[in-house]
Amino acid sequence: MDQGQTLVKRRGRWEMMMAVQVDLDDPRLVACTSRVTDPAQAVAELAAAIGSVRLAGALLFCSNSYPRAELARELALQLPEIPLFGCTSAGELADRGYDTNSIVLIGFPQDVFSMASLRFDDLDHFEAQAAQGAIRHLVAQERRRQVGNDKPHQVALFFVDGLSHREELLTMTAQHALGGDIQLIGGSGGDGLSFRNTAVLHDGAFHADAAVIVLLTSARPLHVFCTNFYRPGPSKMVITEADPETRTVYEINAAPAAAEYKRLSGNPSSVLDAHFFAAHPPIVRTGGQVHVRSIQSANPDGSLTFYCAIDVGVVLSLGEPVDRVSAMEQLFADIEREVGTIDHVIGFDCVLNRLDAEDRQEAHAVSQMYVAHRVFGFNTYGEQFRAAHMNQTFTGLAVGR
Repeated sequence: MDQGQTLVKRRGRWEMMMAVQVDLDDPRLVACTSRVTDPAQAVAELAAAIGSVRLAGALLFCSNSYPRAELARELALQLPEIPLFGCTSAGELADRGYDTNSIVLIGFPQDVFSMASLRFDDLDHFEAQAAQGAIRHLVAQERRRQVGNDKPHQVALFFVDGLSHREELLTMTAQHALGGDIQLIGGSGGDGLSFRNTAVLHDGAFHADAAVIVLLTSARPLHVFCTNFYRPGPSKMVITEADPETRTVYEINAAPAAAEYKRLSGNPSSVLDAHFFAAHPPIVRTGGQVHVRSIQSANPDGSLTFYCAIDVGVVLSLGEPVDRVSAMEQLFADIEREVGTIDHVIGFDCVLNRLDAEDRQEAHAVSQMYVAHRVFGFNTYGEQFRAAHMNQTFTGLAVGR
């Protein structure tokens, strides 16, 4: 399937729109975008881009600017035969790279892919043992269904309410149930930078306080990856008072958390906002790897709320940026060595990554790289890779030809 261009008339003007042309012998993923604000018209554009391609299912990521009930209704009316999985976003990765106020759809042709899903609700009362049993049952069902088919590769796509604060438990539970042969990859849904109302899409509706696992099976090469663009700097901080349940840190180095964090950054008079957090990410070393532990917000009482699990005694360094563009060039070269020609990359890019790229005047170069390597996806409130919940990474699934 190749993408060409066609003229369409919109609001009295003629505009170029991507059109899908199908290669029946080796169909590519259908990746399309709509920026129309009216849900009915937006879904109509997506349906037109899909055309006659028969899909096993599709991923959908949407801006929080769309009214969700109306969007879900239009999806059910206009795409009734296509199972849809996804979530709300903090920004989109679309046909022009970084995007906003849009809907992104990635469809998987049923001749070369199959998809099966499972949703968990009421995450405050999530039961790990029951969940593991349900996931193992899903995997066993798919294995029985695939007997005799040439679809040897499997991954588990994972989408979770980004305000649930349950990602660590969910990710570890899911990966343990999936075993070593099926790797988990995904992202936490967002709502811009509002932090008020995030949701996952499953079974024709948007669900808050929920998570979805999608088992993707294909004969195509499937490769998961995770990287960040920071290294530990010399400034060290120890968490000396915290509430792990709410991911709130009250003291760093036995001093009020927000003030000490600003002092260590070298900018004690700066305003603590998302741009500041993106530029000065705390980093922890675990198992020989470095992981970002991003800050979500500064609170009136001088505490800091994190995007991920945090506890007393954790030792952090303040991160320093590496050459993002060079690192991404190397990443895509490594991906191509793994899968050969890239069909598409399903990307989960932390919203703080995007803010930092914009602030460092690198967003255009990143967007160009995403377009060149067919990256579609969304900006997240956190990323899941195998058994870990991550922050401020670019994580994803590369699908080969």
